[in-house]
Amino acid sequence: MPNHLAAVMFDMDGTLVESEQHWGEALFALARRLGGELSGPAREATVGTSMATSMRILQADLGIERSPGDTRADIAWVEDAVAGLLAAELHWRPGARELLADVRAAALPTALVTTTPRRLAELVVAQIEAAFPDVPPFDLTVCGDEVPARKPDPAPYLQAAEALGVDPADCVVVEDSGAGVTAGLAAGCAVLGVPSLQPLAPAPGLVLRGTLAGVGVADLERLVLDRQAAAPRS
Repeated sequence: MPNHLAAVMFDMDGTLVESEQHWGEALFALARRLGGELSGPAREATVGTSMATSMRILQADLGIERSPGDTRADIAWVEDAVAGLLAAELHWRPGARELLADVRAAALPTALVTTTPRRLAELVVAQIEAAFPDVPPFDLTVCGDEVPARKPDPAPYLQAAEALGVDPADCVVVEDSGAGVTAGLAAGCAVLGVPSLQPLAPAPGLVLRGTLAGVGVADLERLVLDRQAAAPRS
Protein backbone atom coordinates (compact mmCIF):
# COMPACT_ATOMS: atom_id res chain seq x y z
CA MET A 1 0.00 0.00 0.00
CA PRO A 2 1.30 3.52 -0.78
CA ASN A 3 2.64 5.44 2.21
CA HIS A 4 0.83 8.73 1.66
CA LEU A 5 -2.32 7.89 -0.31
CA ALA A 6 -5.09 6.74 2.04
CA ALA A 7 -8.03 6.28 -0.36
CA VAL A 8 -9.28 6.98 -3.86
CA MET A 9 -12.79 8.27 -4.53
CA PHE A 10 -14.24 8.04 -8.02
CA ASP A 11 -17.13 9.84 -9.66
CA MET A 12 -19.17 7.56 -11.93
CA ASP A 13 -20.91 9.19 -14.93
CA GLY A 14 -18.37 10.49 -17.41
CA THR A 15 -15.42 9.54 -15.18
CA LEU A 16 -15.43 5.76 -14.94
CA VAL A 17 -18.06 4.98 -17.54
CA GLU A 18 -19.54 6.57 -20.66
CA SER A 19 -22.94 7.23 -19.10
CA GLU A 20 -23.04 11.03 -18.82
CA GLN A 21 -24.35 11.26 -22.37
CA HIS A 22 -27.42 9.25 -21.30
CA TRP A 23 -28.47 12.13 -19.08
CA GLY A 24 -28.02 14.47 -22.04
CA GLU A 25 -30.18 12.31 -24.28
CA ALA A 26 -32.94 12.30 -21.69
CA LEU A 27 -32.72 16.07 -21.07
CA PHE A 28 -32.85 16.83 -24.79
CA ALA A 29 -35.87 14.54 -25.10
CA LEU A 30 -37.60 16.20 -22.15
CA ALA A 31 -37.03 19.64 -23.68
CA ARG A 32 -38.71 18.46 -26.86
CA ARG A 33 -41.63 17.05 -24.86
CA LEU A 34 -42.01 20.51 -23.34
CA GLY A 35 -42.06 22.15 -26.77
CA GLY A 36 -38.49 23.45 -27.00
CA GLU A 37 -34.87 22.58 -27.73
CA LEU A 38 -32.22 22.49 -25.02
CA SER A 39 -29.19 24.54 -26.08
CA GLY A 40 -25.66 23.16 -26.07
CA PRO A 41 -24.41 25.58 -23.39
CA ALA A 42 -27.37 24.74 -21.14
CA ARG A 43 -26.72 21.01 -21.51
CA GLU A 44 -23.04 21.57 -20.70
CA ALA A 45 -24.03 23.47 -17.56
CA THR A 46 -26.04 20.47 -16.31
CA VAL A 47 -23.07 18.07 -16.38
CA GLY A 48 -22.37 16.68 -12.91
CA THR A 49 -25.23 18.56 -11.24
CA SER A 50 -28.29 17.34 -9.35
CA MET A 51 -31.57 16.82 -11.17
CA ALA A 52 -33.08 19.81 -9.34
CA THR A 53 -30.31 22.02 -10.69
CA SER A 54 -30.62 20.51 -14.16
CA MET A 55 -34.34 21.26 -14.18
CA ARG A 56 -33.73 24.89 -13.25
CA ILE A 57 -31.18 25.20 -16.06
CA LEU A 58 -33.49 23.52 -18.57
CA GLN A 59 -36.51 25.63 -17.65
CA ALA A 60 -34.51 28.86 -17.82
CA ASP A 61 -33.05 27.84 -21.17
CA LEU A 62 -36.50 27.11 -22.60
CA GLY A 63 -38.01 30.22 -21.00
CA ILE A 64 -40.74 28.26 -19.24
CA GLU A 65 -42.03 27.85 -15.71
CA ARG A 66 -43.06 24.51 -14.27
CA SER A 67 -44.91 23.90 -11.02
CA PRO A 68 -43.15 21.92 -8.29
CA GLY A 69 -45.37 18.96 -9.10
CA ASP A 70 -44.65 19.16 -12.81
CA THR A 71 -40.93 19.47 -12.09
CA ARG A 72 -41.01 16.33 -9.94
CA ALA A 73 -42.81 14.53 -12.77
CA ASP A 74 -40.18 15.77 -15.24
CA ILE A 75 -37.38 14.48 -13.01
CA ALA A 76 -39.07 11.08 -12.71
CA TRP A 77 -39.46 10.95 -16.51
CA VAL A 78 -35.78 11.73 -17.07
CA GLU A 79 -34.65 9.19 -14.47
CA ASP A 80 -36.85 6.48 -15.98
CA ALA A 81 -35.45 7.24 -19.44
CA VAL A 82 -31.89 7.09 -18.13
CA ALA A 83 -32.58 3.83 -16.30
CA GLY A 84 -33.37 2.16 -19.61
CA LEU A 85 -30.13 3.45 -21.13
CA LEU A 86 -27.99 2.48 -18.13
CA ALA A 87 -29.21 -1.10 -18.30
CA ALA A 88 -27.50 -1.44 -21.69
CA GLU A 89 -23.89 -2.54 -22.19
CA LEU A 90 -21.32 -0.75 -20.04
CA HIS A 91 -18.67 1.34 -21.81
CA TRP A 92 -15.60 2.31 -19.80
CA ARG A 93 -13.87 5.65 -20.12
CA PRO A 94 -10.30 5.27 -21.47
CA GLY A 95 -7.99 3.94 -18.77
CA ALA A 96 -10.68 3.86 -16.09
CA ARG A 97 -10.96 0.10 -15.71
CA GLU A 98 -7.17 -0.26 -15.58
CA LEU A 99 -6.79 2.46 -12.95
CA LEU A 100 -9.52 0.97 -10.78
CA ALA A 101 -7.82 -2.42 -11.05
CA ASP A 102 -4.47 -0.88 -10.05
CA VAL A 103 -6.04 0.84 -7.05
CA ARG A 104 -7.62 -2.40 -5.87
CA ALA A 105 -4.42 -4.36 -6.41
CA ALA A 106 -2.70 -1.87 -4.08
CA ALA A 107 -5.32 -2.68 -1.39
CA LEU A 108 -6.37 0.98 -1.22
CA PRO A 109 -9.77 1.88 0.22
CA THR A 110 -11.97 2.93 -2.68
CA ALA A 111 -15.31 4.71 -2.91
CA LEU A 112 -17.74 5.52 -5.68
CA VAL A 113 -19.26 8.95 -5.04
CA THR A 114 -21.98 9.88 -7.52
CA THR A 115 -24.80 12.38 -7.82
CA THR A 116 -26.88 9.67 -9.49
CA PRO A 117 -29.69 8.28 -7.27
CA ARG A 118 -29.15 4.81 -5.81
CA ARG A 119 -31.75 3.03 -7.95
CA LEU A 120 -29.98 4.17 -11.13
CA ALA A 121 -26.42 3.92 -9.87
CA GLU A 122 -26.96 0.27 -8.95
CA LEU A 123 -27.56 -0.53 -12.63
CA VAL A 124 -24.03 0.63 -13.40
CA VAL A 125 -22.41 -0.63 -10.20
CA ALA A 126 -23.67 -4.15 -10.91
CA GLN A 127 -21.91 -4.11 -14.29
CA ILE A 128 -18.71 -2.68 -12.80
CA GLU A 129 -18.77 -5.40 -10.14
CA ALA A 130 -19.16 -8.04 -12.85
CA ALA A 131 -15.89 -6.80 -14.34
CA PHE A 132 -14.13 -7.41 -10.99
CA PRO A 133 -15.19 -10.92 -9.98
CA ASP A 134 -12.21 -11.51 -7.68
CA VAL A 135 -12.40 -8.38 -5.52
CA PRO A 136 -15.21 -5.84 -5.02
CA PRO A 137 -14.34 -2.68 -6.96
CA PHE A 138 -15.54 -0.37 -4.17
CA ASP A 139 -15.48 -0.51 -0.39
CA LEU A 140 -18.25 2.07 -0.33
CA THR A 141 -20.77 3.69 -2.67
CA VAL A 142 -22.33 7.06 -1.90
CA CYS A 143 -25.24 8.12 -4.10
CA GLY A 144 -26.96 11.45 -4.65
CA ASP A 145 -30.02 10.59 -2.62
CA GLU A 146 -27.94 9.56 0.41
CA VAL A 147 -26.18 12.84 1.24
CA PRO A 148 -27.27 16.07 2.98
CA ALA A 149 -26.12 18.15 -0.02
CA ARG A 150 -24.98 17.26 -3.51
CA LYS A 151 -21.94 18.29 -5.52
CA PRO A 152 -20.57 21.01 -5.77
CA ASP A 153 -21.03 20.87 -1.98
CA PRO A 154 -18.20 18.86 -0.38
CA ALA A 155 -20.67 16.81 1.69
CA PRO A 156 -20.58 13.66 -0.52
CA TYR A 157 -16.80 13.39 -0.39
CA LEU A 158 -16.62 14.26 3.29
CA GLN A 159 -19.23 11.59 4.01
CA ALA A 160 -17.28 9.01 2.01
CA ALA A 161 -13.97 9.86 3.70
CA GLU A 162 -15.55 9.61 7.15
CA ALA A 163 -17.12 6.25 6.30
CA LEU A 164 -13.75 4.97 5.05
CA GLY A 165 -12.04 6.29 8.18
CA VAL A 166 -9.53 8.43 6.28
CA ASP A 167 -8.44 12.06 6.27
CA PRO A 168 -9.66 13.83 3.08
CA ALA A 169 -6.21 15.46 2.82
CA ASP A 170 -4.77 11.99 2.17
CA CYS A 171 -7.27 11.16 -0.58
CA VAL A 172 -7.54 11.61 -4.33
CA VAL A 173 -10.85 12.39 -6.01
CA VAL A 174 -11.22 11.51 -9.70
CA GLU A 175 -13.81 13.65 -11.49
CA ASP A 176 -14.94 14.86 -14.90
CA SER A 177 -17.23 17.80 -14.06
CA GLY A 178 -16.85 21.26 -12.60
CA ALA A 179 -19.34 20.47 -9.83
CA GLY A 180 -17.42 17.34 -8.88
CA VAL A 181 -14.04 19.06 -8.95
CA THR A 182 -15.38 21.86 -6.76
CA ALA A 183 -16.75 19.32 -4.29
CA GLY A 184 -13.49 17.37 -4.11
CA LEU A 185 -11.34 20.45 -3.62
CA ALA A 186 -13.70 21.89 -1.00
CA ALA A 187 -13.48 18.59 0.88
CA GLY A 188 -9.70 19.07 1.07
CA CYS A 189 -8.76 16.30 -1.37
CA ALA A 190 -6.33 16.29 -4.24
CA VAL A 191 -8.36 16.11 -7.45
CA LEU A 192 -7.57 14.49 -10.77
CA GLY A 193 -9.79 16.06 -13.40
CA VAL A 194 -10.49 14.21 -16.65
CA PRO A 195 -12.99 16.30 -18.66
CA SER A 196 -15.59 14.49 -20.71
CA LEU A 197 -18.44 16.76 -21.84
CA GLN A 198 -17.48 19.90 -19.93
CA PRO A 199 -14.17 21.81 -19.94
CA LEU A 200 -12.49 22.20 -16.55
CA ALA A 201 -10.76 25.39 -15.45
CA PRO A 202 -7.36 25.13 -13.72
CA ALA A 203 -7.49 25.42 -9.94
CA PRO A 204 -5.09 24.92 -7.00
CA GLY A 205 -5.07 21.25 -6.05
CA LEU A 206 -6.47 20.15 -9.42
CA VAL A 207 -4.42 18.18 -11.94
CA LEU A 208 -5.91 17.83 -15.41
CA ARG A 209 -5.43 14.87 -17.74
CA GLY A 210 -6.97 14.17 -21.12
CA THR A 211 -7.82 10.58 -20.13
CA LEU A 212 -7.04 8.10 -17.40
CA ALA A 213 -4.98 5.99 -19.80
CA GLY A 214 -1.58 5.32 -18.28
CA VAL A 215 -2.52 6.71 -14.85
CA GLY A 216 -1.57 4.47 -11.92
CA VAL A 217 -1.44 4.45 -8.14
CA ALA A 218 2.00 6.08 -8.11
CA ASP A 219 0.57 9.04 -10.04
CA LEU A 220 -2.27 9.39 -7.55
CA GLU A 221 0.11 9.33 -4.61
CA ARG A 222 2.14 12.11 -6.23
CA LEU A 223 -1.04 14.21 -6.41
CA VAL A 224 -1.51 13.84 -2.65
CA LEU A 225 2.10 14.74 -1.93
CA ASP A 226 1.96 17.80 -4.18
CA ARG A 227 -1.36 18.90 -2.67
CA GLN A 228 0.00 18.55 0.87
CA ALA A 229 3.17 20.43 -0.02
CA ALA A 230 1.11 23.31 -1.45
CA ALA A 231 -1.36 23.40 1.44
CA PRO A 232 0.23 21.74 4.51
CA ARG A 233 -1.94 20.85 7.47
CA SER A 234 -2.17 23.61 10.07
